[in-house]
Amino acid sequence: MSSFRLPQNLSARLKSDTGESVLHYELMEEQAQSLGRAGRKVEAALAALRDHPGGEGRPETLKAAADAVWSFFVQREVMGLRNRADLIAQYDIPREVLVRLGAR
Repeated sequence: MSSFRLPQNLSARLKSDTGESVLHYELMEEQAQSLGRAGRKVEAALAALRDHPGGEGRPETLKAAADAVWSFFVQREVMGLRNRADLIAQYDIPREVLVRLGAR
């Protein structure tokens, strides 16, 4: 499992002797890792949805994909990352998933 690392120049600026700076650095690192895990969950859920042509179990697979995408969107918004259009294109999120989230 790869772990996220901040660029060296940012890492050097954030690492200082103050407890607040150390805490801030650790929180940013955890946020990045958490966001990465959420992104991988989205990828897996969307892959399962694409591999499921229809019929029995399709509604559950669609719900799982929509839940993963919704969680990812919420997590990004909490972090101040609000642009969804790029994510929709990058992850190739199907319209049926977006409709379940209330998008039109």
